[in-house]
Amino acid sequence: MANPRIISGKARGIRLRMVPGDITRPVTDIVKEAFYNILGTDIIDATMLDLFAGTGSVGIEALSRGAAYCRFTDLHHAAVETVKTNLELTRLKDQAQVIQTDALTYLNRTPDRAFDYIYIAPPQYKGIWERALLLVDKNAGWLTEEGCAVVQIDPNEFKEVELVNLELTEERKYGNTLLLFYDRKSSENQS
Repeated sequence: MANPRIISGKARGIRLRMVPGDITRPVTDIVKEAFYNILGTDIIDATMLDLFAGTGSVGIEALSRGAAYCRFTDLHHAAVETVKTNLELTRLKDQAQVIQTDALTYLNRTPDRAFDYIYIAPPQYKGIWERALLLVDKNAGWLTEEGCAVVQIDPNEFKEVELVNLELTEERKYGNTLLLFYDRKSSENQS
């Protein structure tokens, strides 16, 4: 697989470094481009939490397209170092923070800020996406009032998840990748 690249914005065309070994599965350019086409100009001045960041490709793309800030988390030291290198390559490190942590433990903490977007793309077939989504739902302060949690999984992993503060508003399938968009419920829609 070719190294991921930044598709659009101020870092357009820059090829990112890959995480050594096989601990990550980079998002394809097709899926990433489709995701940002859905967001459109909403990404400008937005904030993002890129969980299970891997190469940092999704969050760095957001910054390249005009997002104000992105926080990256990954459990693996090699991934964290790769994200830092990629932020240097793209000259976007001043708008970013990189934290080595377990995403599920992290989401259980009291939120220190609310994000417009939380991108959840964990290792596949382990149910981690569902656990992460449930933690965001329980700890909804991680999202702004208009915030959206986006889950990237294999379509075979999908199942309905009972949520209190979030609701599934959109699904997009691209080959063997499914993007699920969970928006915060407005206060009048909550039970």
